[in-house]
Amino acid sequence: MEQDIPVVILCGGLGTRIKEETETKPKPMIEIGGKPILWHIMKMYSHYGFNNFILCLGYKKDVIKNYFLNHEIMSSDITLDFSATNKIDFHNSPSEKSWKITLVDTGDNAMTGTRVKRIEKFIKGDTFMLTYGDGVSNVNISDVIKFHKSHGKIGTVTGVRPPSRFGELVIKDNMVVNFTEKPEDCKDQRFINGGFFVFKKEFFRYLDDNDSCVLEKEPLQNLSKDGNLMVYKHTGFWQCMDTYRDWLLLENMWKSNPAWKVWGA
Repeated sequence: MEQDIPVVILCGGLGTRIKEETETKPKPMIEIGGKPILWHIMKMYSHYGFNNFILCLGYKKDVIKNYFLNHEIMSSDITLDFSATNKIDFHNSPSEKSWKITLVDTGDNAMTGTRVKRIEKFIKGDTFMLTYGDGVSNVNISDVIKFHKSHGKIGTVTGVRPPSRFGELVIKDNMVVNFTEKPEDCKDQRFINGGFFVFKKEFFRYLDDNDSCVLEKEPLQNLSKDGNLMVYKHTGFWQCMDTYRDWLLLENMWKSNPAWKVWGA
């Protein structure tokens, strides 16, 4: 079933450019509207029916583990019956009851490619999705999956056009012919790496278990050189939370017009 495709989320980085928050928590746990940005990302995937998550943990992993271990208790009204052993009645339980979450310690010092490599044993099917734990979008995940299946290549990356500075995609006929990391002269009209990847399981052979394997360098560059990386062009909303200024932007948007909130109340 298509909805069984797992969603791998990178959650282990240090988040050094937003130290105001990440001294006490991992970057994906920084809150927007009272909920971690990680929750927002998972809600987006869940809206399209994808509820099987694999979280690549690292820096301050216990914060993420404790959040999900206590999620139902902290999100619900509860009745405790001390006359019965371990008796807890949950009221208005959260809508995330359908989520299946695998929390994997991928190492404190591992780079992005290494983290993905280390969850390989949890990928049971032929396809998996991958995204970063610090970016939100209104991209249609179902359409990304359909596009990925239509071209038959190993990988799909979502290309976006933000007013920013990220890994640039050189594109010809929807194929990524080069993958360059954070060019200094990136112009607004060029598509850049927005995450929201889809991969065939074959992609793991482009990765290695060495801590220094960076997803955005040799793995994706070699995949593109082999003609096996296609781009799904998304011209709608996309925003990462790289700095305090980015967080403030998203926090203010949540109060007025959260463009990434594709799910209901």
